[in-house]
Amino acid sequence: MEGVTTMRAISQDVLGGPEVLKEVEVERPVPRPNEVLVRVRAAGVNPTDWKHRATGGFLGEPPFVLGWDVSGVVEETGIGVAAFKPGDEVFGMVSYPFGHGTHAEYVTVPARALTHKPAGIDHTQAGALPLVSLTAWQALVETAGLRRGQRVLIHAAAGGVGHVAVQIAKARGAYVIGTASAGKHDFLREIGVDEPIDYRSTDFAEAVRDVDVVLDTIGGDTGLRSLRVLRPGGIAVSILPVGSQEFYDEAERLGVRAVRMLVDADRAGMRAIAELVEAGQLRATIAGTFPLSEAAKAHELGETGRTKGKLVLLAD
Repeated sequence: MEGVTTMRAISQDVLGGPEVLKEVEVERPVPRPNEVLVRVRAAGVNPTDWKHRATGGFLGEPPFVLGWDVSGVVEETGIGVAAFKPGDEVFGMVSYPFGHGTHAEYVTVPARALTHKPAGIDHTQAGALPLVSLTAWQALVETAGLRRGQRVLIHAAAGGVGHVAVQIAKARGAYVIGTASAGKHDFLREIGVDEPIDYRSTDFAEAVRDVDVVLDTIGGDTGLRSLRVLRPGGIAVSILPVGSQEFYDEAERLGVRAVRMLVDADRAGMRAIAELVEAGQLRATIAGTFPLSEAAKAHELGETGRTKGKLVLLAD
Protein backbone atom coordinates (compact mmCIF):
# COMPACT_ATOMS: atom_id res chain seq x y z
CA MET A 1 0.00 0.00 0.00
CA GLU A 2 1.40 3.39 -1.04
CA GLY A 3 2.94 5.30 1.84
CA VAL A 4 2.83 2.43 4.34
CA THR A 5 6.27 1.88 5.84
CA THR A 6 5.46 -0.21 8.93
CA MET A 7 3.74 -3.55 9.58
CA ARG A 8 2.53 -5.78 12.38
CA ALA A 9 4.71 -8.73 13.35
CA ILE A 10 4.93 -11.28 16.16
CA SER A 11 8.20 -10.88 18.01
CA GLN A 12 9.82 -11.64 21.37
CA ASP A 13 12.47 -9.99 23.49
CA VAL A 14 13.32 -13.01 25.64
CA LEU A 15 13.29 -16.79 25.32
CA GLY A 16 10.51 -18.66 27.08
CA GLY A 17 6.94 -19.94 26.86
CA PRO A 18 4.20 -18.78 24.49
CA GLU A 19 3.57 -15.75 26.71
CA VAL A 20 6.82 -14.10 25.48
CA LEU A 21 5.28 -13.62 22.02
CA LYS A 22 3.89 -10.15 21.40
CA GLU A 23 2.52 -8.13 18.52
CA VAL A 24 4.82 -5.28 17.57
CA GLU A 25 5.01 -2.64 14.85
CA VAL A 26 8.20 -2.80 12.84
CA GLU A 27 9.55 -1.35 9.63
CA ARG A 28 8.19 -3.03 6.51
CA PRO A 29 11.04 -4.78 4.65
CA VAL A 30 12.13 -3.76 1.15
CA PRO A 31 12.97 -6.47 -1.39
CA ARG A 32 16.59 -6.63 -2.49
CA PRO A 33 17.69 -7.92 -5.92
CA ASN A 34 16.18 -11.36 -6.63
CA GLU A 35 13.76 -10.98 -3.70
CA VAL A 36 10.00 -10.63 -3.57
CA LEU A 37 7.99 -8.71 -0.96
CA VAL A 38 5.00 -10.88 -0.06
CA ARG A 39 1.85 -9.63 1.63
CA VAL A 40 1.32 -12.57 3.99
CA ARG A 41 -2.16 -14.08 3.95
CA ALA A 42 -1.38 -17.27 5.88
CA ALA A 43 1.67 -18.79 7.55
CA GLY A 44 1.99 -22.22 9.10
CA VAL A 45 3.19 -22.77 12.66
CA ASN A 46 5.61 -25.68 13.09
CA PRO A 47 7.42 -27.37 15.99
CA THR A 48 10.57 -25.54 14.93
CA ASP A 49 8.78 -22.28 15.79
CA TRP A 50 8.11 -23.15 19.40
CA LYS A 51 11.55 -24.75 19.79
CA HIS A 52 13.23 -21.57 18.59
CA ARG A 53 10.90 -19.43 20.75
CA ALA A 54 11.96 -21.40 23.83
CA THR A 55 15.66 -22.05 23.17
CA GLY A 56 16.83 -19.67 20.45
CA GLY A 57 18.01 -22.66 18.43
CA PHE A 58 19.90 -21.67 15.32
CA LEU A 59 18.81 -18.04 15.75
CA GLY A 60 20.50 -17.29 19.07
CA GLU A 61 19.16 -14.51 21.24
CA PRO A 62 15.99 -12.54 20.40
CA PRO A 63 14.49 -10.25 19.30
CA PHE A 64 13.36 -12.14 16.19
CA VAL A 65 10.22 -12.84 14.19
CA LEU A 66 9.54 -16.54 13.68
CA GLY A 67 7.81 -18.34 10.82
CA TRP A 68 9.10 -20.12 7.73
CA ASP A 69 5.88 -21.00 5.83
CA VAL A 70 4.19 -18.39 3.70
CA SER A 71 1.25 -18.05 1.33
CA GLY A 72 0.31 -14.64 0.09
CA VAL A 73 0.33 -12.06 -2.68
CA VAL A 74 3.36 -10.45 -4.31
CA GLU A 75 3.38 -6.80 -3.27
CA GLU A 76 6.64 -5.74 -4.88
CA THR A 77 9.56 -7.36 -6.71
CA GLY A 78 13.24 -6.60 -6.36
CA ILE A 79 15.61 -5.97 -9.25
CA GLY A 80 16.02 -8.98 -11.55
CA VAL A 81 12.94 -10.98 -10.53
CA ALA A 82 11.48 -12.45 -13.72
CA ALA A 83 9.17 -15.18 -12.40
CA PHE A 84 6.66 -13.03 -10.50
CA LYS A 85 4.85 -9.73 -10.71
CA PRO A 86 2.80 -7.76 -8.16
CA GLY A 87 -0.59 -9.40 -7.60
CA ASP A 88 0.64 -12.98 -8.14
CA GLU A 89 -0.48 -15.49 -5.51
CA VAL A 90 2.54 -17.44 -4.29
CA PHE A 91 3.54 -19.92 -1.61
CA GLY A 92 6.79 -21.38 -0.33
CA MET A 93 9.23 -21.66 2.52
CA VAL A 94 11.78 -18.97 3.29
CA SER A 95 15.38 -20.13 3.64
CA TYR A 96 15.75 -22.40 6.66
CA PRO A 97 16.84 -21.56 9.28
CA PHE A 98 18.01 -17.99 8.75
CA GLY A 99 15.25 -16.68 6.48
CA HIS A 100 12.61 -16.70 9.25
CA GLY A 101 10.07 -13.91 9.59
CA THR A 102 6.77 -14.96 8.01
CA HIS A 103 4.72 -14.39 11.18
CA ALA A 104 4.16 -10.82 10.07
CA GLU A 105 2.05 -8.86 7.59
CA TYR A 106 4.88 -8.75 5.04
CA VAL A 107 8.06 -10.71 4.43
CA THR A 108 10.84 -10.59 1.86
CA VAL A 109 11.56 -13.97 0.24
CA PRO A 110 14.19 -15.08 -2.29
CA ALA A 111 12.24 -15.45 -5.55
CA ARG A 112 13.60 -18.96 -6.05
CA ALA A 113 11.99 -20.11 -2.78
CA LEU A 114 8.49 -19.45 -4.13
CA THR A 115 6.14 -20.87 -6.72
CA HIS A 116 2.64 -19.94 -7.84
CA LYS A 117 -0.12 -21.02 -5.45
CA PRO A 118 -2.39 -23.68 -6.98
CA ALA A 119 -5.69 -22.00 -7.85
CA GLY A 120 -7.71 -24.84 -6.32
CA ILE A 121 -6.63 -24.21 -2.73
CA ASP A 122 -6.99 -21.22 -0.44
CA HIS A 123 -4.19 -19.40 1.37
CA THR A 124 -4.84 -21.27 4.63
CA GLN A 125 -4.22 -24.60 2.92
CA ALA A 126 -1.24 -23.24 0.97
CA GLY A 127 0.27 -21.63 4.06
CA ALA A 128 0.15 -24.96 5.90
CA LEU A 129 2.07 -26.92 3.29
CA PRO A 130 5.57 -25.63 2.48
CA LEU A 131 7.86 -26.58 5.38
CA VAL A 132 6.28 -29.96 6.12
CA SER A 133 5.91 -30.86 2.45
CA LEU A 134 9.47 -29.89 1.53
CA THR A 135 10.75 -31.81 4.55
CA ALA A 136 8.86 -34.93 3.51
CA TRP A 137 9.72 -34.56 -0.18
CA GLN A 138 13.42 -34.00 0.46
CA ALA A 139 13.56 -36.91 2.93
CA LEU A 140 11.52 -39.49 1.02
CA VAL A 141 12.13 -38.60 -2.62
CA GLU A 142 15.45 -36.77 -2.85
CA THR A 143 17.33 -38.50 -0.02
CA ALA A 144 15.75 -41.98 0.16
CA GLY A 145 14.72 -42.29 -3.50
CA LEU A 146 11.37 -43.83 -2.52
CA ARG A 147 9.74 -45.65 -5.43
CA ARG A 148 6.69 -47.72 -6.31
CA GLY A 149 6.24 -50.95 -4.36
CA GLN A 150 8.63 -50.07 -1.54
CA ARG A 151 7.67 -50.28 2.12
CA VAL A 152 8.03 -47.15 4.24
CA LEU A 153 7.61 -46.60 7.98
CA ILE A 154 6.58 -43.06 8.94
CA HIS A 155 6.80 -42.10 12.61
CA ALA A 156 4.22 -39.69 14.09
CA ALA A 157 2.22 -40.18 10.90
CA ALA A 158 -0.65 -37.95 12.06
CA GLY A 159 1.63 -34.98 12.75
CA GLY A 160 2.50 -32.05 10.50
CA VAL A 161 5.36 -33.67 8.56
CA GLY A 162 3.96 -37.18 9.04
CA HIS A 163 0.53 -36.72 7.50
CA VAL A 164 2.02 -35.01 4.45
CA ALA A 165 4.74 -37.67 4.15
CA VAL A 166 2.06 -40.37 4.09
CA GLN A 167 0.37 -38.71 1.10
CA ILE A 168 3.65 -38.19 -0.76
CA ALA A 169 4.61 -41.83 -0.15
CA LYS A 170 1.23 -43.03 -1.46
CA ALA A 171 1.58 -40.80 -4.52
CA ARG A 172 4.92 -42.57 -5.14
CA GLY A 173 3.17 -45.94 -4.99
CA ALA A 174 4.64 -47.09 -1.66
CA TYR A 175 3.13 -49.33 1.04
CA VAL A 176 2.87 -47.12 4.14
CA ILE A 177 3.17 -48.15 7.79
CA GLY A 178 2.48 -45.30 10.21
CA THR A 179 2.79 -44.89 13.98
CA ALA A 180 0.30 -42.89 16.03
CA SER A 181 -1.87 -43.33 19.12
CA ALA A 182 -4.91 -45.57 18.56
CA GLY A 183 -7.32 -42.63 18.52
CA LYS A 184 -5.68 -41.32 15.35
CA HIS A 185 -5.80 -44.59 13.38
CA ASP A 186 -9.03 -43.75 11.54
CA PHE A 187 -7.39 -40.52 10.40
CA LEU A 188 -4.30 -42.44 9.28
CA ARG A 189 -6.41 -44.78 7.16
CA GLU A 190 -8.25 -41.80 5.63
CA ILE A 191 -4.99 -40.28 4.39
CA GLY A 192 -3.72 -43.59 3.02
CA VAL A 193 -1.81 -45.48 5.72
CA ASP A 194 -1.95 -49.20 4.91
CA GLU A 195 -0.85 -50.39 8.34
CA PRO A 196 -1.35 -48.18 11.43
CA ILE A 197 0.64 -49.04 14.57
CA ASP A 198 -0.26 -47.86 18.07
CA TYR A 199 3.14 -46.95 19.47
CA ARG A 200 1.70 -46.99 23.01
CA SER A 201 0.72 -50.67 22.94
CA THR A 202 2.97 -52.09 20.21
CA ASP A 203 6.76 -52.10 19.88
CA PHE A 204 7.19 -51.11 16.24
CA ALA A 205 10.70 -52.58 16.24
CA GLU A 206 9.17 -56.01 16.92
CA ALA A 207 6.06 -55.63 14.73
CA VAL A 208 7.67 -54.30 11.55
CA ARG A 209 10.17 -55.99 9.25
CA ASP A 210 11.77 -55.59 5.81
CA VAL A 211 11.15 -51.88 5.42
CA ASP A 212 12.93 -50.02 2.61
CA VAL A 213 12.66 -46.52 4.09
CA VAL A 214 12.04 -45.10 7.58
CA LEU A 215 11.13 -41.45 8.08
CA ASP A 216 12.14 -40.59 11.64
CA THR A 217 10.40 -37.46 12.89
CA ILE A 218 11.11 -38.16 16.57
CA GLY A 219 14.85 -38.86 16.94
CA GLY A 220 16.74 -40.33 19.89
CA ASP A 221 15.92 -43.92 20.76
CA THR A 222 13.16 -44.07 18.13
CA GLY A 223 15.65 -43.37 15.36
CA LEU A 224 18.09 -45.93 16.72
CA ARG A 225 15.47 -48.68 17.06
CA SER A 226 14.11 -47.89 13.60
CA LEU A 227 17.33 -49.19 12.05
CA ARG A 228 16.34 -52.73 13.10
CA VAL A 229 13.22 -52.76 10.90
CA LEU A 230 15.11 -51.99 7.68
CA ARG A 231 15.93 -54.60 5.08
CA PRO A 232 19.65 -54.86 4.17
CA GLY A 233 20.56 -51.71 2.26
CA GLY A 234 17.48 -49.83 3.50
CA ILE A 235 17.68 -46.23 4.68
CA ALA A 236 16.49 -44.32 7.74
CA VAL A 237 16.18 -40.57 7.25
CA SER A 238 15.96 -38.48 10.41
CA ILE A 239 14.71 -34.91 10.18
CA LEU A 240 16.32 -34.22 13.56
CA PRO A 241 19.70 -32.91 12.40
CA VAL A 242 21.59 -33.31 15.68
CA GLY A 243 22.08 -36.51 17.66
CA SER A 244 24.50 -39.20 18.73
CA GLN A 245 27.11 -40.89 16.56
CA GLU A 246 25.50 -44.18 17.61
CA PHE A 247 22.81 -43.69 14.94
CA TYR A 248 25.46 -43.95 12.21
CA ASP A 249 27.54 -46.63 13.93
CA GLU A 250 24.55 -48.92 14.47
CA ALA A 251 23.44 -48.45 10.85
CA GLU A 252 26.87 -49.51 9.64
CA ARG A 253 26.81 -52.56 11.91
CA LEU A 254 23.40 -53.60 10.56
CA GLY A 255 24.24 -53.03 6.89
CA VAL A 256 21.76 -50.18 6.43
CA ARG A 257 22.05 -46.45 5.82
CA ALA A 258 21.35 -43.62 8.26
CA VAL A 259 21.02 -39.97 7.24
CA ARG A 260 20.18 -36.80 9.14
CA MET A 261 18.88 -33.81 7.23
CA LEU A 262 17.56 -30.26 7.50
CA VAL A 263 14.89 -28.98 5.15
CA ASP A 264 16.03 -26.33 2.69
CA ALA A 265 14.08 -23.84 0.55
CA ASP A 266 13.70 -25.02 -3.04
CA ARG A 267 11.49 -23.93 -5.95
CA ALA A 268 11.74 -27.31 -7.73
CA GLY A 269 10.48 -29.03 -4.60
CA MET A 270 7.66 -26.49 -4.25
CA ARG A 271 6.66 -27.08 -7.88
CA ALA A 272 6.54 -30.84 -7.25
CA ILE A 273 4.34 -30.19 -4.21
CA ALA A 274 2.08 -27.87 -6.21
CA GLU A 275 1.68 -30.61 -8.84
CA LEU A 276 0.64 -33.13 -6.18
CA VAL A 277 -1.89 -30.60 -4.84
CA GLU A 278 -3.27 -29.98 -8.32
CA ALA A 279 -3.55 -33.74 -8.93
CA GLY A 280 -5.60 -34.13 -5.74
CA GLN A 281 -2.89 -36.27 -4.12
CA LEU A 282 -1.84 -33.88 -1.34
CA ARG A 283 -3.83 -31.83 1.13
CA ALA A 284 -2.94 -30.44 4.55
CA THR A 285 -5.26 -31.22 7.44
CA ILE A 286 -5.81 -27.95 9.32
CA ALA A 287 -5.84 -28.50 13.08
CA GLY A 288 -6.66 -24.86 13.79
CA THR A 289 -6.36 -21.28 12.51
CA PHE A 290 -5.54 -18.19 14.56
CA PRO A 291 -5.27 -14.49 13.77
CA LEU A 292 -1.70 -13.21 13.82
CA SER A 293 -2.36 -11.48 17.16
CA GLU A 294 -3.11 -14.88 18.78
CA ALA A 295 0.16 -16.57 17.82
CA ALA A 296 0.74 -17.48 21.48
CA LYS A 297 -2.48 -19.56 21.47
CA ALA A 298 -1.28 -21.43 18.38
CA HIS A 299 2.01 -22.20 20.12
CA GLU A 300 0.17 -23.41 23.24
CA LEU A 301 -2.00 -25.77 21.22
CA GLY A 302 0.91 -27.02 19.14
CA GLU A 303 3.01 -27.81 22.19
CA THR A 304 0.35 -30.19 23.53
CA GLY A 305 1.45 -32.63 20.83
CA ARG A 306 -2.17 -33.72 20.38
CA THR A 307 -3.06 -32.00 17.13
CA LYS A 308 -3.60 -33.72 13.79
CA GLY A 309 -2.06 -31.87 10.89
CA LYS A 310 -1.14 -28.19 10.90
CA LEU A 311 -1.79 -24.93 12.73
CA VAL A 312 -1.95 -21.75 10.66
CA LEU A 313 -1.75 -18.02 11.43
CA LEU A 314 -3.89 -15.70 9.32
CA ALA A 315 -2.35 -12.28 8.76
CA ASP A 316 -5.50 -10.58 7.43
